[in-house]
Amino acid sequence: MNLIQFQKKFQTEESCHQHLFKMKWPERYRCPKCQHQKAYEIKTRNSPLYECTNCQHQTTVIAGTIFEKTRTDLVKWFWAIYLIAQDKRGVSATYLSDELDIAYQTAWTIQHKVRKAMGERDAAYALAGIVELDEAFFGAPTEGGKRGRGIEQTTVLVALSIDKKGCPKYLKMQVIPDVKGTTLTDFATTHIEAGSTIASDRYRSYQALTKNGFHPEAKKYDLKENPDHLKWLHTIISNAKAIIGGT
Repeated sequence: MNLIQFQKKFQTEESCHQHLFKMKWPERYRCPKCQHQKAYEIKTRNSPLYECTNCQHQTTVIAGTIFEKTRTDLVKWFWAIYLIAQDKRGVSATYLSDELDIAYQTAWTIQHKVRKAMGERDAAYALAGIVELDEAFFGAPTEGGKRGRGIEQTTVLVALSIDKKGCPKYLKMQVIPDVKGTTLTDFATTHIEAGSTIASDRYRSYQALTKNGFHPEAKKYDLKENPDHLKWLHTIISNAKAIIGGT
């Protein structure tokens, strides 16, 4: 959904509310307490209140969501989610505060809740099929300009699943203490389905994956000889570094 489409779809509080209603109750209202399908709609508040005609339980479309108890307009919440999700450079709370005309603390809270929800969603799936796997190093350059494995920057293992057309699907990133075979195996067994093909470079630690139900396809990382090898993975690593720098 591009910016114009988003703007047209979520112009008002009502349009945002209706979208959440359809997500929460795709067929029709259902009482979260007794599962009854009829309710009185009470419109004495900003967000309509639904009272079950059977058990009188009251609820709203934002109950149990990141919007619960908010005093900020849903339109601003939706725009915050859009900005955070779309900008690969990273969005700061100060930026959200300025663009959405909300207090800094409100912007910080929204940003924190959105990131937490994204993290919880991320934990719900595993990578499968063809998975590109490599480590990256985050942080300021060390004195002397030394690069690669063994430097003092933070080491992050990055895994990216690729679809049949070679396009990126899902991503997992995790800070790791080292690049030993046992560390790579622990990460793979947690985040990647057994039987998946893992594309990597020829670093010896990746050989340990063969003994744990994976199918490594190791190639020497050389942009001239194999320009498409780990291409999307390194593009996303670059974007992740841009997000941190931008924020």
